[in-house]
Amino acid sequence: MKHLLKMSDLNKEQITEILDLADKLKAENKQGIKHPLLAGKTLGMIFQKSSTRTRVSFEVGMYQLGGYPLFLSSNDLQIGRGEPVEDTARVLSRYLDGIMIRTYAQQEVEDLAKYGSIPVINGLTDYAHPCQVLADLMTIREYKKNFDGLKMAYIGDGNNMANSLIVGGLTMGMEVACAIPENYWPDPSVLEFAKKYPKFSISGDIYAAAKDADVLFTDVWASMGHEAQIAERQKAFQGIQINKDVMAAAKPDAMVQHCLPAHREEEITAEVFEAHAQEIFDEAENRMHAQKAVMVMLMGNK
Repeated sequence: MKHLLKMSDLNKEQITEILDLADKLKAENKQGIKHPLLAGKTLGMIFQKSSTRTRVSFEVGMYQLGGYPLFLSSNDLQIGRGEPVEDTARVLSRYLDGIMIRTYAQQEVEDLAKYGSIPVINGLTDYAHPCQVLADLMTIREYKKNFDGLKMAYIGDGNNMANSLIVGGLTMGMEVACAIPENYWPDPSVLEFAKKYPKFSISGDIYAAAKDADVLFTDVWASMGHEAQIAERQKAFQGIQINKDVMAAAKPDAMVQHCLPAHREEEITAEVFEAHAQEIFDEAENRMHAQKAVMVMLMGNK
């Protein structure tokens, strides 16, 4: 594992290793045990998309590991004024020990890894959100103990979250059922990946997806970058919502996950969100622990 660019770069054993380390780091953090595993290391954090959870979790996580996080907006870098990504990658590799980037195009992340000589972590692109899904898997395992026999239901837009959840869930052995309007299905490469797994289904039927589900996921109808499509998407996604009727189709002890921010009464009702707030905010916290594990595995002394 040289980088974390997308979920399909990881196999089951690698994901398990990340989750095991994340659990250990979380437990140590709760006990006040310091773990300066990245002392003297510097992480450059490139933000072309704004964020609450990504910035704070990486910045605090890097501090807890004894390293230094360096925030870099597109206004701070020449990449925001047209410098080729391959030049940026080679320059930053001379200064930093690792790069986290939150941007639009997946190719930009791939090119940073290709031309740089240091680890690159995808903090989010329009295609993938691997850090979030590692935190999601960590949270599922905390609540359900393992992944064996679990059914994951995703109800919403076929966006970066859907792309990464499908790959992550199937890789870990879960059944994955999606309810997504046909014109908003996940990336074709993800659907091709899913063909290898008999425990995958996709349709527009939210109740079929939710039936006997152990964990239900959703995300906003219009992700960052789709603001111009809000009216169109609100019409297309009417009824594509996790509500009490959908929860009634799931298992009685089903958990709910949301990557946040949540638009209550759109993709999820306030009633369901608040009933499952503990799970959702445990998930948000686990972003930091999962990402600390990734940083240690990529940037720590081997």
